[in-house]
Amino acid sequence: MIDYLALALGHGLMAIALLRLVTRDGLDSDPLIGELTSETTSNRKATSAAGRNAARRGRKGGDESEAESGTGSDRASDA
Repeated sequence: MIDYLALALGHGLMAIALLRLVTRDGLDSDPLIGELTSETTSNRKATSAAGRNAARRGRKGGDESEAESGTGSDRASDA
């Protein structure tokens, strides 16, 4: 009688622990995999011709805003 009770109690507790682990929200999501995929995507965009052109246009647009506000390199060389 005691042996069956001990077996049932042990297995029951293990089943409860397994159910709690399986029903966790973060079980199927790994933050490292998300970081790696976003890094890979950004690297692919940076190495493609279209990505390089877009980055160049972005830098060129930032230089124009600095020139308009007077914080660019032309302003520093005049001083």
